[in-house]
Amino acid sequence: MQDYIDSLPPNLIDFFLVTVFSLLIGLSQRRINLQTDSKKFFGSDRTFTLIGILGFILYILDPESMMLFAGGGLVLGILLGMNYYFKLYHLRRYGITSIVIAFLTYCIAPLVITQPMWLTLSVVVTILLITEMKETFINFAKQLNNDEFINLAKFILIIGIVLPMLPDDPIIEGISLTPYRIWLATVVISTISYTSYLLHKFVFPKSGIILSGILGGIYSSTATVIILAKKCKVAPEGEVKQYAAAVMAAISTMYVRVLVLLSIFNQELFTKLLVYFVIMIAVCAVIALFLHIYKRDKQVPHEDIETKVDENPLEFKVALLFAVLFVVFTIITKYTIEYFGTQGLNVLSIIVGVTDITPFLLNLFEGGYAVSNTAIGMATFQAIISSNVSKVFFGIAFSGNRKTFSRLLLGALGFIVVFNIVLLFFM
Repeated sequence: MQDYIDSLPPNLIDFFLVTVFSLLIGLSQRRINLQTDSKKFFGSDRTFTLIGILGFILYILDPESMMLFAGGGLVLGILLGMNYYFKLYHLRRYGITSIVIAFLTYCIAPLVITQPMWLTLSVVVTILLITEMKETFINFAKQLNNDEFINLAKFILIIGIVLPMLPDDPIIEGISLTPYRIWLATVVISTISYTSYLLHKFVFPKSGIILSGILGGIYSSTATVIILAKKCKVAPEGEVKQYAAAVMAAISTMYVRVLVLLSIFNQELFTKLLVYFVIMIAVCAVIALFLHIYKRDKQVPHEDIETKVDENPLEFKVALLFAVLFVVFTIITKYTIEYFGTQGLNVLSIIVGVTDITPFLLNLFEGGYAVSNTAIGMATFQAIISSNVSKVFFGIAFSGNRKTFSRLLLGALGFIVVFNIVLLFFM
């Protein structure tokens, strides 16, 4: 079969591809025309196919100077300009999408002949997707508020501009703490938070209780537990189990988040701890699923939980706070290990559980301390265990010590803590 294809004239294959690609684009335009008033749009399947063939003929007749191809493009531009004039002044329509697509179709031939196939296919697929996703873009734009592009600009700023400009020289003698490392950690956390924000707002805007717990766990499991507990305080009795299940879903996602950070900053430790994290993720997920389906009230609505996604996840004061905490934990960890060794690190890992453990964990993962990876792995799980214990108290306190929720939370998180402690003996 391959020998037969190789025996065909190259121009024949190129002509076939140009015709097929142009026809696909034209069919896409035809479908749009059939859904609207076809008299208000330029061309359809035959028109776009012929434009592609015209571009092919004019290109192969003079591929060196491309004068014929340029002249054909000029004539096509005049005709399309006349069409736009008619549409603008007689039909009062201002869109030029079909005209731009016609120009792109005219350029298919040079792409097929001179460029690799992956690039041509990418262009054609992109044209088809953009053409077909008009309603999707309209609906997406309706969800945007005034701050969305400011958030995007901040995200690009902290990743593409600030990070490359920072020096990688130590700030304090004897401590592997550099402006670049500090901001890199901030960038990674901001990326995770921004991803959670985008998923919750645009992909799952009507997420139920469980999904809200999962997405909130990507952002901050502690904050999510507090918010779920506050909601549970006034929720009907039949929904309480769903809130407890959402808490466990957030805890499961928290383990995933830590594992992702570990894979980015310490591949060796990631390989060593992967099995333990997978076990903890699975156990938390199973408990969440059990609470979700066991004796579930069919009338319980899948209401959305308003987590922190509506707040700006890229506030510079938040980034600055994280950077400050990262520096503080770096210094504290350095001198704790220097003066108290592994035992001091173990005590510190338990203490930080009542705070945000992410700066402490990132600091550990980046390494540079005179302790083994085993000690760092132990400290990682001890910090998580301590954090989970604090979540029990947060959940009970912010739910107003609601009996059912407190009992479920104490039982589920208590089991997770004990199970995690048992795993420590196998490390």
